[in-house]
Amino acid sequence: MGHDSAMQSRTCGSRIFVSVSVALVFCTSLCAQSPELATQQEPSQRTAQQATTPQTPGSIAGKVVDQSGVAISGAKITLSRGEPSIAQELFTDDTGQFAFSIVPPGPFHLVISSPDLTQQTFDDTLQPGQTYTFPLVMLTVAAQVTEVRVTLSPQEQAELEAKDEEKQRVFGIIPNFYVSYVPNPAPLTRKLKFQMALKSATDPFTLGGVGVLAGIEQATNKWKDYGQGTAGYAKRYGASYADVAAGTFIGNAILPVVFKQDPRYFYKGKGTKRSRIFHAIAGTFVARSDNGNWGPNYSNVLGSMAAGGISNLYYPSNRRGVGLVFSTAAIRLGEITAASLFEEFLGPKLTSNVPAQATVQQ
Repeated sequence: MGHDSAMQSRTCGSRIFVSVSVALVFCTSLCAQSPELATQQEPSQRTAQQATTPQTPGSIAGKVVDQSGVAISGAKITLSRGEPSIAQELFTDDTGQFAFSIVPPGPFHLVISSPDLTQQTFDDTLQPGQTYTFPLVMLTVAAQVTEVRVTLSPQEQAELEAKDEEKQRVFGIIPNFYVSYVPNPAPLTRKLKFQMALKSATDPFTLGGVGVLAGIEQATNKWKDYGQGTAGYAKRYGASYADVAAGTFIGNAILPVVFKQDPRYFYKGKGTKRSRIFHAIAGTFVARSDNGNWGPNYSNVLGSMAAGGISNLYYPSNRRGVGLVFSTAAIRLGEITAASLFEEFLGPKLTSNVPAQATVQQ
């Protein structure tokens, strides 16, 4: 009995030992496998977590009215989102309302526009599941910009240019009316041609200059037949002034009207010195027509000869004849050429009231 009891005790102890050993081995194996199980379970857990927090789309709505509160139908609504921009467009209904029903959350840009009304823009951020309702959107009448262009007729432009030219004076004293410094000037009308001739012939400087010339002729006893004293001076003054007046009216008014030519000198102001010299000299013999074309300057050449022919009427008989005609014409043409060279190179620098648009070469 004692032996059997001992044997049973040992058997029972062995079973307990085996059971404990098996339990320890199982636990050790389970613990070794647990990191892998945790790793395998983590993605599924994240997926489950994401499934419980979706990016729910929201909506954007509003109403558009004008300044008087009247609903605007057909207003264009443009919704832009993200980078690069994703745009959606729609138009307000008859009640002025609009709505974007499925809009992903995030920043957005809204543009509201309608013809003849001022455009409105809005920037904001839509939250997940948010119903974004705009307050009443008012579009005001767009400011009207009216551009008014005043276009002068050729006659009006010519009158304005002539007024400016009649203010031109060398050293602020000597008349310099017959020079155009502006590009593409308007042609002078018949009235302006005679008006400028009269103003030039009656200018105080012209009258004074003729007086000085008559005094020099008196002092040198030129035209002896006129004699001396007051009478002789008056005759010399009258003859000199007749030359000036005849040359001015015939060459700058009468013949330019007949031949439809412009009596002015047209300043070049650019190019080489040689080209400008040629331009100045050619101006004596080539004229610009009223239609803008160029041709022989009949007004200058025939006007100078006509003035010489008329001088036969009042100069002493011993100086009359064909020689006087051609000598007077040659002198006048030479004076015109010299004046043109002066105008081309010195005129703008010494003349007052030259238009600002004149190109002056230094």
